Amino acid sequence: MWFAGPARRAPVAGRPQALRLGFSLTRGMKVGLYGGSFNPAHDGHAHVAETAKRRLGLDRVIWLVSPQNPLKSRHETADLDERIAGARALTQGIDMIVVGAETKLGSTYTIDTIRSLKARYPGVHFVWIMGADSLATFHRWKGWTQIMHEVPVAVVSRPWISLKSRFSPAALRFARFRLPSHAAVSLAGSKTPAWAFLFGRFNFQSSTALRERQQRSRTSGKG
Repeated sequence: MWFAGPARRAPVAGRPQALRLGFSLTRGMKVGLYGGSFNPAHDGHAHVAETAKRRLGLDRVIWLVSPQNPLKSRHETADLDERIAGARALTQGIDMIVVGAETKLGSTYTIDTIRSLKARYPGVHFVWIMGADSLATFHRWKGWTQIMHEVPVAVVSRPWISLKSRFSPAALRFARFRLPSHAAVSLAGSKTPAWAFLFGRFNFQSSTALRERQQRSRTSGKG
């Protein structure tokens, strides 16, 4: 198991593509950053994004479709454009933005993405959004403790894993910085580290199950 250590600071300038990220933000906005492979995107992802937006009072939620998750197999990950298109098909309105910004920023790790966006958009109140399944393995992310000190974190309940995730290494280490769920609306403006666990109805879709069904469909089609 990989227990990620501190991450070195990556440069935030020097890449012309970083000037064209596909969205614009203004000072004072409360913006959720929702990162993931979305391989493929499904209603469960949309549920997490919509729950966080509503409960935190966010102005925007930016879906950051990862070019390649370092913790996942490359050969099982669909092309970036395909995953972006799938995520966009699930979102509605100008307050949900799906982009492949990490490719333009040249960042491989979440910590670098967060730092780059904070430098690019001073005065914007960013919140990192994740499902409870991600919290359960958060301690394996590169620079995970630094992420907690960079931005507040919102965790949305997910089936089967929610209870276990609340006893994960990350949850236990930062237990005293957890806000009660009724105070979640103030999370974006909270001093870091700060995080909240958002309970709600469960959505049982998962990318793993969808990929398995797609694989079975392709296999049976060859028969």
